[in-house]
Amino acid sequence: MKEIRTADSKVIEEENFFNNLSSEQRKLYSIALSYMRNEADALEMVQEASCKAWMKRKKLKDQQAFAPWLIRITINCCMDELRRKKRIVPVDTVKEEAVEEMKSNDRIDLAQAMTRMKKKYRHVVMLKYYQDMTTADIAKVLKKPEGTIKTWLREGLKQLRNYM
Repeated sequence: MKEIRTADSKVIEEENFFNNLSSEQRKLYSIALSYMRNEADALEMVQEASCKAWMKRKKLKDQQAFAPWLIRITINCCMDELRRKKRIVPVDTVKEEAVEEMKSNDRIDLAQAMTRMKKKYRHVVMLKYYQDMTTADIAKVLKKPEGTIKTWLREGLKQLRNYM
C-alpha cells in the first residue's frame, strides 16, 4: 500500500512541477531572448534551464519561490552560454560585427551600451525594463536586498546615460 501512495505522490509532484514550469515558459523565453538576442539560442536556454530545474527540483524548499528560482536558473544558463560563446568567435561573426558597427540607430546603440555595462547592473536593468519586474521581484530572483537592487538600478541607468 505504501508503494502505491509513493508512486501517486511522485506523479502528483511531477504534474505540479510541469504545470508550474509551463506557466512560466513565456517569461523564461523573453528573459533568455533578452540575454541571447537570438531565438534559437533563447529556446535552447529555456530548455536547458527547465532540465536543470527538473534535476534540482528537490532542493527547492519553498514552492512560493518557484518562479524566482526558475528565472535565476535561466539567467545563469544564459550567462554560462555567453561566456562559452565569448571564448569561441567564428570569423564570419567578426565580419558581421564590423558591418553592424557601421550602422547607427538607437536600438543598436542601446544594445552596445548594455553590453558595456557591469553584469550586475545589466541584470537589474534587463529584468526591470525588459521584463517589467518590480524591485522586490528582482531582489527575490537575485537573492539581494531590495535597497541593493535600487542602488544597482540607479547605477546601471547612470552607466547607460554615460555610454549613450
